[in-house]
Amino acid sequence: MAEHSDPNAPWKTVSGIGTSAVTALLFVFFLQYLPIVAAGEPVRWVVPWIPSLDINFTFWIDGLSLMFALLITGIGAMVMLYAAKYLAGHPQYDRFALYLFSFMLSMLGLVLADNLIALFVFWELTTFTSYLLIGFSHTDPKSRRNALQALLLTAAGGLALLAGFILIGITQGTFEMSELNAAGSLVGKEFYTLILFLVLAGAFTKSAQVPFHFWLPNAMAAPTPVSAYLHSATMVKAGVYLLARMHPSLSGSDLWVWILSIFGAVTAVFASFMALRQTDLKQTLAYTTLMALGTLVMFLAGSTGYAITAAMTFLLVHSLYKAGLFLTIGIIDHATGTRDANVLGGLKSAMPITAAAAALAGIAMAGIPPFLGFIAKEVAYAGALEMHLWLFVVPMALIAFALMFAVAGIVAYKPFFGPQGALPHEPHEGPWPMLLGPVTLGALGLLFGLLPGISAYYLIEPAVAAVMGAPDVGGRVKLWAGFNLPLLLSLVTFGLGYLIYLKHQGLRERLARIEAKSPDLDASWDVFLDKFMGFTKLQTKLIQTGVLRQYMFATFAVFALTVFVTLMARDVGGLTLGLGGLGFMEWGVALLIIAGTVLVLLTSSRIVALVGLGVVGIGVALIFIMYSAPDVAITQLLVELLVVVLLALAFLKMPNLDPTGVQKHNFANAVLAIAVGGLTTTVLLLVVDQPFDRRLTEFFEAASWTQAFGRNIVNVILVDFRTLDTFGEIAVVLVAALGAFALLKGAAKARAVKEDKK
Repeated sequence: MAEHSDPNAPWKTVSGIGTSAVTALLFVFFLQYLPIVAAGEPVRWVVPWIPSLDINFTFWIDGLSLMFALLITGIGAMVMLYAAKYLAGHPQYDRFALYLFSFMLSMLGLVLADNLIALFVFWELTTFTSYLLIGFSHTDPKSRRNALQALLLTAAGGLALLAGFILIGITQGTFEMSELNAAGSLVGKEFYTLILFLVLAGAFTKSAQVPFHFWLPNAMAAPTPVSAYLHSATMVKAGVYLLARMHPSLSGSDLWVWILSIFGAVTAVFASFMALRQTDLKQTLAYTTLMALGTLVMFLAGSTGYAITAAMTFLLVHSLYKAGLFLTIGIIDHATGTRDANVLGGLKSAMPITAAAAALAGIAMAGIPPFLGFIAKEVAYAGALEMHLWLFVVPMALIAFALMFAVAGIVAYKPFFGPQGALPHEPHEGPWPMLLGPVTLGALGLLFGLLPGISAYYLIEPAVAAVMGAPDVGGRVKLWAGFNLPLLLSLVTFGLGYLIYLKHQGLRERLARIEAKSPDLDASWDVFLDKFMGFTKLQTKLIQTGVLRQYMFATFAVFALTVFVTLMARDVGGLTLGLGGLGFMEWGVALLIIAGTVLVLLTSSRIVALVGLGVVGIGVALIFIMYSAPDVAITQLLVELLVVVLLALAFLKMPNLDPTGVQKHNFANAVLAIAVGGLTTTVLLLVVDQPFDRRLTEFFEAASWTQAFGRNIVNVILVDFRTLDTFGEIAVVLVAALGAFALLKGAAKARAVKEDKK
């Protein structure tokens, strides 16, 4: 069933053209930095955020971030214009436009951020906004399920990534990536292995490397414009961007080479076979994105100029042809009502412009000259031959590229030139807002292939220099590099790919049988989520008992354990009790407080216990008086009076205790109370035992009258310097009082209703 709305409905010119125009202006803004960055002069802006923690909103434009920014804004402008017509008449289009524009800004912030913490903020914003986009059709259970899957999986990786960033900041003393990369590799330094695994967890989940791959094909539940944007220039390449950005800091170890080579190669080959297996053209393209992501990760394992050039060239060409093909498939779906590869065919005469756009993108995907895709494939083979694990990487790259050649024929050739089946609708050409994007992107793939020096000088070579952390030697991006081994491998790719295309129907059936017998990670995710939800329900049942006494016990137990472990872990030294300085009055007040406490513990009467608490409060007030704080003592006495009155009134409404015996006290409660009291006393004695720091005292003494016009320093602190804090405390008391009033009134009404029924 087609996912778009009525194609004849008036399209949203305000939100559609508006968001597209703003994004296009951003694209023009970033274009002005091409000559500056190509000349080797990166641009940096710093906006202080939390300077005390070395956390700033630092934005950095170099070759890598500029390439991504241009792809995000350029393709974004075309996708937003396309979406305005594709979703014409949709009642929730304005909401969709807001989500898509927010997603664009989040991704733009991610690639421009130089500070690791700022990058993480934008990283999570892309996760959240992509969740909204994937689940846009919120009435569809499948859309909601797939959106939640993408959110949970990528957010879990994001948490691991945050831990890695914090470790980097702690061990290296900075969160600025430009400073980290300039300082050299972290290989061999403290926590390198742990940092590497945490960063890779975030990157692999975001860029859907095996075994975290299954969320990405399920993200096809989103409308086609989202798929085009998500897969070509934005979220799924965020992990690849992170690996490229941190390449100078994290690369160089055997661990880096082996993990990225193996995971990238396995993802590329697995995804290529899965792409051949699909019949829905959107799903086919989704798996080819996995192939591209795996290929990019595989080449980022290398440290040679050719390997990194291969990654950057392939990143550029993939963005162009993948966005073009997704938008083309959307036009086909829009015009025919289906995306089934077994039905589509013969659309060339009815949709000539769409056919031309698909041909341009498909040829680039197949890697046929004179397109940039051919150059990317040539450089990729050259880079693979230079890599440490070339005996493994070269065959895997050959298999993946050959399968992509065949898939390019399935998605770009067969729907227009193959035999036609029974179509739901009579095909027709797409409207210009939907054709502009794929035609432009396809033409760029051809232009960059015919004039490779343009893309090499302004985009690829500056990006390679940024990834390698040093200026790179150009000259690798050429349409003709002579008769060499990469050319021979390209010819083998063409022959093998064409053979696979001819036999793809039979291969698809065999792959379907293999898939049926293989473990289903997507279904396993549902099982895991069900088990996890069952565990959370059991945990809630055990913890959330509804008994206040148990909640208080758990809270104080955690407090006591935390303080005890902290004291044991730190060398706090000995304590000076200073009891010799206490006089008769101090000892008398202390005995009074102890007597009140014992009375509370031993009595079975609520009123007597209340009196005991009052005695403790009065004793504390007397301490304040003895140490020259009469205003605080008055406050203490007033609070004690208020508490006694309110609790006495409340006790009148509560049932009587059993008068036959003394209340039994739980031994565990007694132990916990002694532990909390003892630990709190210990901490206070340790604080008092330290030299007194008068800096705050001197500040308030000097500022109380000059700034707040008050001589009572305590009152000035409460009313002026801590105004919002005091106001918040008053608000808390007020809310608690209103809550208590509502509960008491509700209980009174319930009793009245119960008596009426009797």
